[in-house]
Amino acid sequence: MEYLKRHKRFGIIILGIVALNMAYGFDARFTIINLMWILISVVKID
Repeated sequence: MEYLKRHKRFGIIILGIVALNMAYGFDARFTIINLMWILISVVKID
């Protein structure tokens, strides 16, 4: 449960990326840039 509390933002960002890709069509550049931001933010948190 503690893990989920710590990484709630991570999950919200993933859901947002998936939702935007479904709404506007898959855009590889957009997705890669966002995944890079997720990795950077996860590294900072840990």
